[in-house]
Amino acid sequence: MVQIENNRVKLRTFKLSDYQFLLPFSENEPEIWKYSLQSAAGAPALLDYLIEGIENYRTGVAVPLIIYDKYTNQYVGATRLYRINYKEKTAMLGYSWLGKAHQGTGLNRNSKLLLLEYAFETMGLERVEFRADARNARSISALKSIGCTMEGILRGDCLAADGSRRQTIVFSILRSEWSSGIKNRLLLDCLDFRQASLAYG
Repeated sequence: MVQIENNRVKLRTFKLSDYQFLLPFSENEPEIWKYSLQSAAGAPALLDYLIEGIENYRTGVAVPLIIYDKYTNQYVGATRLYRINYKEKTAMLGYSWLGKAHQGTGLNRNSKLLLLEYAFETMGLERVEFRADARNARSISALKSIGCTMEGILRGDCLAADGSRRQTIVFSILRSEWSSGIKNRLLLDCLDFRQASLAYG
C-alpha cells in the first residue's frame, strides 16, 4: 500500500471500501467529471472506477489514491499516477478531482506536491505528464500555476464524455525542473494556503 501525507492531506491507495466515502460525490456532484475520460458519476460508474484503479495498481501500471482532508477529517476526492513506464522512467498524473466544497482550499496543490515528490524522489521518475481537455480552463490554469510546461495540443485525440472528439493539451514536468524550482514553489504555495486557512478559519 502507498500512503503519503503532510499536515494538510493524506493520500493512500484505493480500497473497495472507499466506495462508501466517495458515493456522495458520485451521486450528488456528477458535473465533477464533465471533462474526464472516465466518469465516476453514479454508483455503477464509481464501482467500475475503483475496481479499475485497484486492478491497475495490482499490475503495476498505476497508483490510484484517495484524498483525505485532515482539516475536515473526511475523504474528499482522488488522484492517480498512471501509464507508469519503469523502463523509460515516465508516468502521467491525472484522474484528479475534488468535491466542489473542497476545491480552491489548497488540497489540490498539497496533493500534487505529495504525488510529485513520490514520483520523482521515491519512484525515481524522470518525467511526469499531465493531460487536460482544452475546454477545461480550471484544470489548465492549475497546471500552469504549479510550473508545468505546455508541450502542445493533440487534436481529436480521443472521445470526450459527451461523445465529441476531445482536443487534449499536454503538459509536463521534468525531474530537473522539479528539483531546480518547482518543488520549492509548491512548498511555498502550500504554506501560504495553510496560513490563510488558519487566519480565516
